[in-house]
Amino acid sequence: MLDLELLKTLVCVADEGSFTRAASRVHRTQSTVSQQVRKLEQTVGKTLLLRDRAGSNVVATEDGELMLAYARRLLAIADEAELALTAPRAARVLRLGIPEDFDVVRLTVLLAGFAASHPEVRLETASGMSAELRERLNAGDLDVALIKREPGDGPCLAAWPERLAWVGCKEHLKGVASVPLVMFPHGCIYRKRMIYALESAGRSWHAAYHSHSLAGVQAAVAAGLGVSLLPVFATLASHDVLGAEDGYAAVPPTELAIVSNQRAPGDLERQLVAAVTQAVEADTQSPIAV
Repeated sequence: MLDLELLKTLVCVADEGSFTRAASRVHRTQSTVSQQVRKLEQTVGKTLLLRDRAGSNVVATEDGELMLAYARRLLAIADEAELALTAPRAARVLRLGIPEDFDVVRLTVLLAGFAASHPEVRLETASGMSAELRERLNAGDLDVALIKREPGDGPCLAAWPERLAWVGCKEHLKGVASVPLVMFPHGCIYRKRMIYALESAGRSWHAAYHSHSLAGVQAAVAAGLGVSLLPVFATLASHDVLGAEDGYAAVPPTELAIVSNQRAPGDLERQLVAAVTQAVEADTQSPIAV
C-alpha cells in the first residue's frame, strides 16, 4: 500500500528540486522530509531521487519519474474523493402546485414539516387555477399538483369528493331578478358549475364580483355582493347556505385530486403526496380508492 502522505512529500521535493525548500513548503524539518522519501523508496525497492552533479539540487531517477506520474494521479483522485464527500450536495428540487382556493394555512404548516425532515430537498410551491396547474404539470414545470376537477377525470395518486354549497346573503338576495355571482376567473370548475346550474334552471345571472383568491370570494359573499359556489369546508359562519327552498338546487360534488407528471412517482414524491394528503383529509372526506 502506498502512503499518500509519502507520495505528497515526493512530489513536493521533485517540484522544489530541494529537500530544504520542500521542508519549508510543508512546514517540516529537512530530516523528516528526507526520512519520508527514504521510507517510500524502501517500500517500492527503487531509488527515486538523486542529487545532481553539483550536489545543490535533487532530480528524479527514471523510476522516480514513473513514480511521480502515478503519485500525481493518486493524489488528484484522493482530493477528488475528499471533495465529493465533504462538499454540500446539490439539493433535489421538488415542485408542487396547489390551487388558489385551497386552505393554504394548514397545507403550508405540513409542507414546512416535510421540508424540515428532508434537508436534502428544495421544495418549490406554486399556486394557481387548476387549469393552469394542469398545463404546467403536462409541460414538466411541476412534479406534483393538487387540482380541482370533474370526478374520475384521468389517473391520479389520490382523490377526494369535494362537496359544494351555494352561499350568499339571503337578506340581500330578496327580490333579485338576475342572480349576482361572485366568481373565480375563467377555467374555474366552480364557475362552470354555477353557470350551468342557473342556466339549466332557466335563471338569469350576471357577474357581480371577480377574485383569484378564496379569501376574496369569501369576503365578497359575506359583504352581500352576491352568490357563489364553494367547497363546504370553505363556507364561513358569516355566509348563508342556500338550498332548494331558496331556488338553488344542490350540485354534484367536484373532485380534489393529486396528480403527478410521472407514471411511477419516486419515494420522495410519495412522501410529499403523504404530506399533502394529510392537509386535504383534514378538510374533506376519506379518499377514493385509486
